[in-house]
Amino acid sequence: MKKILPLFTILLINILNTHAQTKPYSWENLPKAKVPSFNADTLNIKNYGAVADGITLNTKSINTAIANCSAKGGGVVLIPGGLWLTGPIVLKSNVNLHIDRAALVQFTEDKSQYPLVEGNYEGHAAVRNQSPVSGNDLENIAITGEGIIDGSGETWRAIGKDRLTDAEWKQLVASGGVISANGRTWYPSDGYAKGNNIKDVSTLQPGKALSDYAPYKDFFRPNMVVLTNCKKILLKGTTFQNSPNWCLHTLLCENLTLNDIHVRNPWNAQNGDAIDIESCRNVLIENSTFDAGDDGLCIKSGRDEEGRKRGRPTENVVIRNNIVYRAHGGFVIGSEMSGGARNIFVTDCTFIGTDIGLRFKTTRGRGGIVENIYIKNISMKNIVHEAILFDMYYFANVTSTLGQKADFPPVTAATPQFRNFYVSNVVCNGAEKAIFVRGLPEMSIKNIYMENMVLKTNKGAELIEANNITLKNITLEIKNTKPVIYLENSSGINLDNIRYTKGAEQLLNINGDRSAQITLTNTDISGAKNIPEFNYGADKLSLTVK
Repeated sequence: MKKILPLFTILLINILNTHAQTKPYSWENLPKAKVPSFNADTLNIKNYGAVADGITLNTKSINTAIANCSAKGGGVVLIPGGLWLTGPIVLKSNVNLHIDRAALVQFTEDKSQYPLVEGNYEGHAAVRNQSPVSGNDLENIAITGEGIIDGSGETWRAIGKDRLTDAEWKQLVASGGVISANGRTWYPSDGYAKGNNIKDVSTLQPGKALSDYAPYKDFFRPNMVVLTNCKKILLKGTTFQNSPNWCLHTLLCENLTLNDIHVRNPWNAQNGDAIDIESCRNVLIENSTFDAGDDGLCIKSGRDEEGRKRGRPTENVVIRNNIVYRAHGGFVIGSEMSGGARNIFVTDCTFIGTDIGLRFKTTRGRGGIVENIYIKNISMKNIVHEAILFDMYYFANVTSTLGQKADFPPVTAATPQFRNFYVSNVVCNGAEKAIFVRGLPEMSIKNIYMENMVLKTNKGAELIEANNITLKNITLEIKNTKPVIYLENSSGINLDNIRYTKGAEQLLNINGDRSAQITLTNTDISGAKNIPEFNYGADKLSLTVK
């Protein structure tokens, strides 16, 4: 006899089936990034008077070639082999700027060639120097070829004494510039030093003209390549190196493809992010290599109220088959993520020597929802701090609520949210800590699923203000085993098949009176010397061992 299900059960099954069909568990369900196409007509910059002697400033020749190519319906602008000195290059629609493998495009150190403009930086409208490469409101554009674009970043950036050898520091000081009062930082000029000491100096103020910011011009370091509100973009084969600030910054763009590109910034390059994808949709980044002075592959969407008003999440992103060296984070979301981020896939990537491997950061005031993030097949080696980090206290003071009756801030539009992350098949050989999750008491980090990992680190996992977190099939080969896993005011924690260093001092340390519904299954607890410890009001009944 056929079983008849209650109406509520039928409705619930229909809802779950609909959710399963629409939720993008595979990037195949995402809209594909549309790739630009170009006419075959090729214009050589030599025919516009460009000279590859490293002395002649070729700004006019290159930009005239680009403008003429666009005006004729588009095609290819060729930069052939040679060393081409230039000022800012402005891209145009329907133009593929092709840089020959033997070509070096060297941006001039003469800062007067970069006029002050109204731009956007760290999620805010801001005064900047014009970017070495820029494009606004364009469609069908590309930078291709295996040549090199060099931003002369060393002439723009400040640097700390602790980031140089003694010989390098002496040589830098002898070259000119200004030393900070405490003797720890070198600034390129007096204008930079003055700007550095004025809060929000780069913020565009009502009633002020760009000329009002001229005394601090040197402080407004440009991002090297900035593409704003552009559609159908291709970057392929090219090396982008030595940027004054962020290297590649795409803002409010659609249909962006990066394939086989190379970003090289010195490890000590201030704000030397490799790539920042901000409020963009339909993005593919693959087969590329990044070596950065700050974050490597970074997702952003505006900052605080300004970002929330923009309301443009970064979405529908596929990042695969990439390598990141010496960055602050390998793959990063935040901290400027106020417009949100969703439907992002990261797979088959390698991080070597980054400060943090997978880095998700925000703070109170940002707002924004980061959700539906899928990460798998990640290899890491020699990570300085955490292999995997979720932190809602980025650059914020952290006050523990343990043992205290705290009044938590209300949840508002300015409260950020991290939820629905799926991370699997991760191997890390060397890090300070395996996993760190720290939410806010008023907004926990929730619905994080991590499985199939082998993490060889100094310390294990730490979950604070977390809800509905699953760690399944996790090996924690750690040196400091007291405890293997630390929990604080967290609930709905599922620890399934946790393997850990034999003879560990303590498997679990559970803290806080809001810790609840913690389940430990398929795990050999006899391998730890001490039983779980409960502190600061944590109830022994909060833990169930199966």
